[in-house]
Amino acid sequence: MAGATPKLIKELREKTGAGMLDCKNALNETEGDLEKAIQALREAGLSKAAKKAGNVAAEGLISILVSDDNKTATMTEINSQTDFVAKNDNFIKLTQDITAHVQATGAAETEELKKTTINGQNFEEFLNEKIATIGENIVARKMVTLSTDTGVINGYVHATGKVGVLLAATCDEAAKEKAIPLLKNIAMHASAMKPVVISYENLDPEFVEAENRAIVAEIEAENDELARLGKPLKKIPAFVSKSQLTMEALEQAEEEFKKELQASGKPEKIWDKILPGQMERFVQDNTELDRRLALLSQSYVMDDKLTVEQAIAEVDKSIQIVEYVRFELGEGIEKKEEDFAAEVAAQMGK
Repeated sequence: MAGATPKLIKELREKTGAGMLDCKNALNETEGDLEKAIQALREAGLSKAAKKAGNVAAEGLISILVSDDNKTATMTEINSQTDFVAKNDNFIKLTQDITAHVQATGAAETEELKKTTINGQNFEEFLNEKIATIGENIVARKMVTLSTDTGVINGYVHATGKVGVLLAATCDEAAKEKAIPLLKNIAMHASAMKPVVISYENLDPEFVEAENRAIVAEIEAENDELARLGKPLKKIPAFVSKSQLTMEALEQAEEEFKKELQASGKPEKIWDKILPGQMERFVQDNTELDRRLALLSQSYVMDDKLTVEQAIAEVDKSIQIVEYVRFELGEGIEKKEEDFAAEVAAQMGK
């Protein structure tokens, strides 16, 4: 039976910040399944943060190409071995050429791209020539092209070339000119805030339930520390997503607020002025997961008094985001384990 190996314990500690014994127990309980062990620690309130692997050992650039009519856009991730090469003008030009070629051919993955022809030669041969010239291995790792007939598309690449976002939206004909710069601003927002879905409606119900337990455990652990410091405690929510807020749940919350107002002696004739604010606060307190992961529910970085959804509505209510893709350089590439002692021994011929 698989379980806690030193390597897995080390990786789990790096990702969660939990203690060594807690990591060992979690891995044994989940038979060495790292993702399940992370979730178990979160639900137990032992993970100090949902820490990810961080920047992985991959260099290169994210590149985008948006058509002049904003009907088509392509984004690629081209990897190099070093950051030095990634800043080289020849490499930058190569990423732009490959992105344009991907858009022209409609290639959706690396193996498909290898079978295409560019500048009269097979793409794989073309890339090998560039590798020989630049002096490093280069991989066209990820690519995506979005197209629309009923709206507009725009995107954003961070100045470092390490994060890129594409967004497609439907809208009325009259709103297209306003939607184009808006989508670029929202793409900038998404590059920083890392939403994983467009709307809370796109979150898997089982995932929501698991995150509900984990978020409650996080707040309970935080409250333990706040209590120790003599500071006010955070309110523990019953829910974490609008997808859980059924009509029954909302009605029950409203009834409880009415009982509190009655008990406090507030005249019933003014309840209708108080209840809307209480219900709005209830929804806000019980949608933490949406604000973390759903683009439309996040506070808009350009104006944090609005959600992204509200910011869109202020520009034009016909604008609806229908596709969202975010690339982060090196995401998903496994880090190479470095064994310095073994490397030194090998160099010494031992």
